[in-house]
Amino acid sequence: MASSELVVPPTTPIQPLPLPFDIETKRVLRKAIEANQRLAELKGVVRTIPNDQILINTLLLQEAKDSSAVENIITTHDELFQADLFTEKVRSWETKEVLNYADALRRGHTLVKGSGLLTLPTICEIQKVLEENTAGFRRLPGTTLKNNAGEVVYTPPQDHATILELMANLVSYINEPDKDESNPLVKMAVIHFQFETIHPFYDGNGRTGRIINILFLTMNGLLNVPILYLSRFIIKNKLDYYRLLQAVRINNDDATWEEWVLFMMEGVTQTATETIKLIEQIQKLMADYKHRIRKALPNVYSKDLLESLFKHPYTKIEHLQRDLGVHYHTARSYLEKLAEAGFLAKFSVGKFSYYINFPLFDLFANQS
Repeated sequence: MASSELVVPPTTPIQPLPLPFDIETKRVLRKAIEANQRLAELKGVVRTIPNDQILINTLLLQEAKDSSAVENIITTHDELFQADLFTEKVRSWETKEVLNYADALRRGHTLVKGSGLLTLPTICEIQKVLEENTAGFRRLPGTTLKNNAGEVVYTPPQDHATILELMANLVSYINEPDKDESNPLVKMAVIHFQFETIHPFYDGNGRTGRIINILFLTMNGLLNVPILYLSRFIIKNKLDYYRLLQAVRINNDDATWEEWVLFMMEGVTQTATETIKLIEQIQKLMADYKHRIRKALPNVYSKDLLESLFKHPYTKIEHLQRDLGVHYHTARSYLEKLAEAGFLAKFSVGKFSYYINFPLFDLFANQS
């Protein structure tokens, strides 16, 4: 947090949900219309990609990288994509943390998709995968949030029973629409604030909270697949993010809530717009590869091959072998021919070879 943030007393009561006042002001409703339109456009664009795993695999790693960067855990696209190839290689702590985030989001999506609910056990499972521990909700006092100067700016609930009570209230709010019939995007902003303010875990609260955002959107049908990620927006607007969180904690009135909700919906609007552009670029590149591979290597091209090349910006023989259901030597022959024709770049580490789809890689690496 920034040292300029507002400072609050050591303890601040947290209000159970739903809120006792209406935060769907005219400004909020106008913004909700815009954000929902962008999400509808995003859903439409996603349908133009023949295999949604292409987007889930690549965009999920992008989000894992960005979400971890919010917590000052920095890694590179190259490290992440290589980690998908060299599973036995010792990874840096930062890369491991980012990959844990991706695994946690996948796990959460599977659980929510299966049950249609976002439960306390699911939230704990997400945090468990993130942090690789089973500590669960905080039982010991002492957790505080500090700014960059080391000053305590917020002290979340310290009592285990209070944390459980507030979290039970939160999941009830998430899973029971009748408790608050506000626009789902308004509710997402409320849920995110409440979770981060309860701060129920010893570690991983920020990243768990950002996973909850996307799971809530898919639960409510605003997206069919989990591909809208707000972390890049939060990084770009980190000072405002923490300032607005803190303002609601201090004032807890309709004016500060309105600003917070507008901020989060602007994040949805901007992120959806950026994701649409990225998917359109992926679609254009796929069409180009399809045309050129069919022309240059007609005996190699197949729909499954094209999709495999775009699921894995960094690929290897085993990836292609699995995705196409072909023999190891056939997969190797295909990759060699694709590299010779300039569609992939070949690299070797000892006896191991891997191949990079650089045009696809550049779409992610060059995102501003």
